[in-house]
Amino acid sequence: MQSSKKKNLITLKKLFQYTKPYKVQLYSAAILAIILAPLNAYIPFLANQMVDGYILKNDPLGLQKMAILFLLVLILITVSRYFFIILTNTLGQHIVRDMRQDVFKKLLTYPLSYFDKTAVGTNTTRTINDLETVNTVFSEGLITIIADILALLMILIVMFYTSVKLTLICLVSFPLLLIASYIFKEKVKLSFTRVRNEIAKLNAFLHEHISGMKVIQLFNAEDRAKQGFKKINREYTQANLDGIFYYAVFFPIVEIISAASLGFMIWWGAKGVLHGDVSIGQLVAFPLYLNRLFQPVRLLADKFNTLQMGLISGDRVIQLLESDQAEKNDGKLIAQDLTGDICFHNVCFEYDENIPVLKNINFILPKGKSLAIVGLTGSGKSSIVGLINRLYSIKSGSITIGGVDIRDYELGSLRSKIAIVLQDLFLFSGTIRDNITLKNDAIKDFDIIEATNQLGLEEFIAKLPNQYDFILQERGNNLSIGQCQLISFIRAIVTKADVLILDEATSSIDPHTEDLIQKAIERLIENRTSITIAHRLSTVQHSDYILYIEKGEVKEFGSLKELLAIPNGYYTKLHQRQFSSSYSDQLSL
Repeated sequence: MQSSKKKNLITLKKLFQYTKPYKVQLYSAAILAIILAPLNAYIPFLANQMVDGYILKNDPLGLQKMAILFLLVLILITVSRYFFIILTNTLGQHIVRDMRQDVFKKLLTYPLSYFDKTAVGTNTTRTINDLETVNTVFSEGLITIIADILALLMILIVMFYTSVKLTLICLVSFPLLLIASYIFKEKVKLSFTRVRNEIAKLNAFLHEHISGMKVIQLFNAEDRAKQGFKKINREYTQANLDGIFYYAVFFPIVEIISAASLGFMIWWGAKGVLHGDVSIGQLVAFPLYLNRLFQPVRLLADKFNTLQMGLISGDRVIQLLESDQAEKNDGKLIAQDLTGDICFHNVCFEYDENIPVLKNINFILPKGKSLAIVGLTGSGKSSIVGLINRLYSIKSGSITIGGVDIRDYELGSLRSKIAIVLQDLFLFSGTIRDNITLKNDAIKDFDIIEATNQLGLEEFIAKLPNQYDFILQERGNNLSIGQCQLISFIRAIVTKADVLILDEATSSIDPHTEDLIQKAIERLIENRTSITIAHRLSTVQHSDYILYIEKGEVKEFGSLKELLAIPNGYYTKLHQRQFSSSYSDQLSL
């Protein structure tokens, strides 16, 4: 328990660091809370004075003045509460906006290995759902709790000042209320934690299945998807229903305790009036006091719970913000060019600990030359190219370009000199221009047109409505796979990078488009170092060097002529099998 409280205090302290730019709103809300506390207690006190001091004494002029004062106090309470709500909610929204920006900025620094292992729904939940809950720490939690506690203390002070006996009578049932509030708080806390876990599962399931809808429909897996969603949806609904149950039980119990206190107070107070121990004004005022006493207590249990849940979500977000999983970017060198030899020296790599993917990879690709990487599926082809631009970190060995270890380069500088066409190409919703430049202002329209002309794709662009301003749907769903591939080629070429990586770049292009692209690539890779994960014989035959990899180990490296000269060599067997079976240009990999 002590550890949990300490953890909450640490989280709260870190969250409050985000209030620094908004001190005016924070302090203004605090001042209004201090103003509202005595004003709320002043209303029953005025009612007491009006009855005993003016109504019973038949003083209409004095009663009129008191009524005006009563109205003014109510107006002041209303206006103050309005600004208090505006300030606390605005403060919460501004803080959440800043935190969300920091979370997204942090996610951009994470290595690809993090996203390989973490469900998209988990990050979505932290960025959206958890931060919305953090908002309640400021809009409904801490500040309003302080305001309610101040109001509670002021009401108790005024009640004791008015009548000690009546106040003690009202507080007889108070311990029951506190016990009920504590049980409610603990139950809802557990329920909320369960809801957060279930919504993270729901987000992850939805994202995965919507992204894979094509596969689901092609393989008639709709019923299995329905059953999976039904199970998660049922668990999420049940978690919410449990929370609703606790609310449904708690608030009626509070009403019963409140009604019992009121009835007991009226019975005892009426006897006091008959005996002259209690004034009529006090009897009128104390039901108002009691209502103002029980209302904050009733709400405090819920608000403490809201604060607790906000701190739990805040802790999850802060863990992400303070995580040291960000890509290591210790390099200081700025890459002016990457025109030297690419050298792999005893490179070992693994995605998961103790499960080797690449084992002692050694080869040298001379500058300006082209390399085709060939191997069976899962042999490690994509892993090799992923290491060159440091999407992943090697376990041991070194990779140098021009004699400089790539880890010595500043990461952004290194990647700016390496262009890549991804195997799983991704286009964002937006214009073709934005997808080519990725909103890099340094790339001008002239550069885009020049890159398009280099590839001979001016006719393709000209046929699109609005050309470069054509709006793409998510993942480029309103274009064919081949058209999306062409745009990704322009995106790679426009950067004028020194190293070109084609990760299975021609595997989704029709023969006519492939011929067009192949001719452009031949011009493009001239005097430029290029690496292609090859799926076609034509790609291999046009390459200066071939690297054959199997089970994470380099089996052969050399020119096409050199590899074909190896009797029973790995590539020789593949080449012979290809021509003896189908004469297809598509490699059987």
